[in-house]
Amino acid sequence: MRKYLTNYLIEVENLLHKNHLTKEELENLKTKIMFFQHERLIHLIVTLFFSLFAIIFMILGVLSYYFLIIFAILLVFVIFYIYHYYFLEKKIQYLYTLYDKLRERE
Repeated sequence: MRKYLTNYLIEVENLLHKNHLTKEELENLKTKIMFFQHERLIHLIVTLFFSLFAIIFMILGVLSYYFLIIFAILLVFVIFYIYHYYFLEKKIQYLYTLYDKLRERE
């Protein structure tokens, strides 16, 4: 997803430098933004659930140290999910900016 979104951003930036923009290209951009928003929502939900499970296993670590091993594994996943979610959030907001600029040129 990271490579796909990065390549698509380059494609949209090239559209911005293009003199003429068709309605089809603008609608395509709006559709892709909706798909990326869906992807961002799914990653937010997954991140929240992994965080919840990590907290649960951290609390269960009081009962047994074996739960702390699972907590550590989940914590690694949470860190990577937060990193990826941050990337999605930042790039999709940049897509909003590009969309607004393209709409102004229309």
